[in-house]
Amino acid sequence: MFLAFLQSSIRFSTIFLFGSVGETLTEKSGNLNLGIPGIMCMGAAGGIIGASTYVEAVGTSGIEAWGATLLPILFCLLFSGLGGLIYCVLTATLRCNQNVSGLALTTFGIGFLSFFGGRAKTTGFSTISNFFTLSFPIGDSPNWFETLFLSYGCLVYIAIIIAIIAAIVLKKTRIGLNLRAVGENPATADAAGISVTNYKYAATLIGSMIAGLGGLFYIMDYLGGSVEYSIDKFGWMAVALVIFTVWRPNWAILGSILFSMLYLLPNYVSVSFAEREVIKMIPYLVTIVVLVITSIVSKRESQPPASLGLSYFREER
Repeated sequence: MFLAFLQSSIRFSTIFLFGSVGETLTEKSGNLNLGIPGIMCMGAAGGIIGASTYVEAVGTSGIEAWGATLLPILFCLLFSGLGGLIYCVLTATLRCNQNVSGLALTTFGIGFLSFFGGRAKTTGFSTISNFFTLSFPIGDSPNWFETLFLSYGCLVYIAIIIAIIAAIVLKKTRIGLNLRAVGENPATADAAGISVTNYKYAATLIGSMIAGLGGLFYIMDYLGGSVEYSIDKFGWMAVALVIFTVWRPNWAILGSILFSMLYLLPNYVSVSFAEREVIKMIPYLVTIVVLVITSIVSKRESQPPASLGLSYFREER
């Protein structure tokens, strides 16, 4: 039973991992994007539209692996990137308040998924989902290693790879150094010849597209091709996970599994409805504790970017 619980937790953690890594990249540029839950919804809607478009083009009998996975992913990246672009135009170009813009984007994304998801033809979605959940070939009686590490679809491994690459880029490359400089002190970065606006746009767009893949995973992999509208709650947990992992994408791999275990635990133990809801609150409570501790401990690498949530006006430099 514990092995099944751990396997389900690793699989389910992919939603949080995509969202938290995407938001971490965004916040490293100084943009506090509270629109991540809505962007995940837009990514899911994009995947639904892409899958529906593909089925209408080839028919249920003509569904093939490459088209069935590639088109939903491309549409997901397109629509979630559009959400990030909207946020950047509002905050980096029009200089709107980041918190208000993010919350407005979340509301928009939820409505976007409800509108397009409710009108999409889901014929053939179960077949497309089979390609997303296709795992490494293992026998009928897999051992514990195969169950824990080789029994997932492609998006699970993509999420882990993206998290590792993001950590390396932020820590070991000049691009990562410039991005962190923009988030810490945009005026100094600008004076050093770094394009603050370009880095903010790039980080937010890439981060939004990564987060959008979390919505696609939930629809096409975890739910088996069923349309669900309550993805935004996972987006808020992903935002909390960014704080819990102190803005480190590689730590998000283990953090997302922990959040997933706490979220799924009531399904594996006998608890009342009230106890179930209390258990689901634990990730947020732990995040608050981590936030308090990092605020007390004056360790720079455990702090958020100094200019997080603040719009940069070059004229005021």
